[in-house]
Amino acid sequence: MSLLIIGGTGTLGRQLVLQALTKGYPVRCMVRNFRKANFLKEWGVELVYGDLTRPETIPPCLKGITAVIDASTSRANELDSLKKVDWDGKLCLIESAKAANVKRFIFFSTQNVEQFENIPLMKLKYGIETKLKKSGIPYTIFRLTGFYQGLIEQYAIPILENLPVWVTNENTNIAYMDTQDIARFCLRSLQIPQTTNETFFLSGVKGWASSEIISLCEQLAGQKAKVQKVPLFALKLVSGFFGFFEWGQNISDRLAFVEILNTENNFSKSTFELYKMFKIDSSEIIQLDDYFLEYFIRLLKRLRDINFEDVQKQKNLII
Repeated sequence: MSLLIIGGTGTLGRQLVLQALTKGYPVRCMVRNFRKANFLKEWGVELVYGDLTRPETIPPCLKGITAVIDASTSRANELDSLKKVDWDGKLCLIESAKAANVKRFIFFSTQNVEQFENIPLMKLKYGIETKLKKSGIPYTIFRLTGFYQGLIEQYAIPILENLPVWVTNENTNIAYMDTQDIARFCLRSLQIPQTTNETFFLSGVKGWASSEIISLCEQLAGQKAKVQKVPLFALKLVSGFFGFFEWGQNISDRLAFVEILNTENNFSKSTFELYKMFKIDSSEIIQLDDYFLEYFIRLLKRLRDINFEDVQKQKNLII
């Protein structure tokens, strides 16, 4: 089975590529910038030029491909590219996959997406889900929660740099996941016939509230967080006002997604059945506290290395 992975240079995409290569799949990645994607070539990936905003470049990428894994997406605040990439481009990708007689199309969406059609990106994702289901292509859709990787920017870095941590006034639980585990479920689905033409609500084994994540980071960083709370009802106002500033837009986007991902989860029965179907033991899933611990250990080691290098430079200057 040969794979075409869209978005292979992204946070989730590179995990998909790594694990697919490890499992022996021939992997091709559609990329716009060969220089930026050169590390994929070094891993053993076949790179082909393709751009979702240029429909004519898509069909050649699918020659000889058995399965498409679409891990690409625009940022929520990139309104100019949303329609071109996440609607027009993905419609062309689906049509091209059908013409190429692709045997499986895997698409990543967001949990509760149908409830937030007032948010452009969510509306487009839900629309692509519908188009894919009607296309006749054997599909698998994964509706995801947030990534552990995104929490570093939202919580760890601001606390370490003594900057405000923005949260909503709702202390809801979200069962985040590591992209490594999401990639495991994705590739496992290719081996399980029962996952064909199904939509899966994929989440971690434990829900985390913002206050718990902040407390964890405070313990690991050894310093207190500056917490700024924004009421959920004020998100539209915040987004509209801060939208003029990149940093503000990023904050309002993250807070809005907290509402979208509001999924109370403490390894529910449905989650248990999902893990059972995919033959993945919950004890094998990377835990959030372990992920943060490893991050802080790596960071402290890097800081010690930098400090050591500075000391050595000073010694050399003295000599």
